[in-house]
Amino acid sequence: MNKCRPITALSSFVMGPEEAFPALKRNRRLSRWKIACVFTTLFSASVLFTPCFGQTSAPAVETVRQTNVKIQALASTSRPAMVETPIGAGDLLHIDVFDVPELSRDVRVSATGDIGFPLIPGKIQASGLTTFQLEKNIERLLVENGLVSHPQVSVLVREQNSEPVSVVGAVVKPMVYQVIRPTTLLEVLAEAGGISDEAGSVVLVTRPTSPPPTAPPPSGVPADAAPDTQTMTIRLQDLLESGDPSYNIQIFGGDVVSVPRAGIVYVMGAGISQPGGYVVQSHGEQVTVLKAVALAHGTTTFAKGDDAVILRNDPVTGQKDKIPVHLKQIENHKQEDVPMRSNDILYIPDSKSLKALAKGTETALGLGTAITVYRVGNR
Repeated sequence: MNKCRPITALSSFVMGPEEAFPALKRNRRLSRWKIACVFTTLFSASVLFTPCFGQTSAPAVETVRQTNVKIQALASTSRPAMVETPIGAGDLLHIDVFDVPELSRDVRVSATGDIGFPLIPGKIQASGLTTFQLEKNIERLLVENGLVSHPQVSVLVREQNSEPVSVVGAVVKPMVYQVIRPTTLLEVLAEAGGISDEAGSVVLVTRPTSPPPTAPPPSGVPADAAPDTQTMTIRLQDLLESGDPSYNIQIFGGDVVSVPRAGIVYVMGAGISQPGGYVVQSHGEQVTVLKAVALAHGTTTFAKGDDAVILRNDPVTGQKDKIPVHLKQIENHKQEDVPMRSNDILYIPDSKSLKALAKGTETALGLGTAITVYRVGNR
């Protein structure tokens, strides 16, 4: 009762209770102390829900696993229309002539794109044809050479080796993918298991300009022309979030899909709200201590910001250097923000963990391979 009186006086000074609540003119039974308790409740709620440093502007983050689940889901719903992939050099074909088993055999397409067949003089062009077209050509040649009067030929591709797509860089399973039907960029990334923890924010597709058939770069995708290749740069955020199908380009044999690696900064300690590793996006922006703290959703209530350190590997000695960081002074503009490098560990203790930090940093150093890595949404 007495505790509410100062707030009641303050509310009366700013605005009388009857002005603030006109209904009081009609209902005099509501006493002053009830009004004061209403103001007390509102004041307490405003204090309770006031966010801590760094939490108001913390960007949306997702784990690498969530990103890969999204890649798998989008790949399964973005397949282009099915068309038959032409035969190419290096493919292994099985040719079957119905009722003539001595003519049925496996043949491999040569580097010049042709095959040899028993009793048929010369070479048969196979590269660039579909299996149906090659079947008709062989049937015609069998009739023209008097070998079979009414041949029925079937051609099956046993091994597809002519349409390789190399998937390299920061993916879970670097591989050589054979294009056996129209294939999109998302499907190739999904086949490679998705991106790895250290993946950057872009995907590079390098395509030969001379081999057939290739499509021009879609609108919105820059291409860097080279004498024999063109490189298209596609942001992962556009590919996964924009909903624009033009970014999910078709992949052809001979393409190289590369996911460049990006650095990771680690924010650790009991004084941080969301410890973890955060991928440094490749936008040319310098990651600083304040940005790293914002990514980690700010500090906790009992954080000892002025006792924070950056653990950085010394390439000469191979040891971890400790760089003191006075976070409170940086926040108050009394000290310049400290830039961070890839693989730096920003360790922010709380009042209980100061002794542990003084004894050693072995725990923090061993967390590089055991913590969750987050990716920042570019929104």
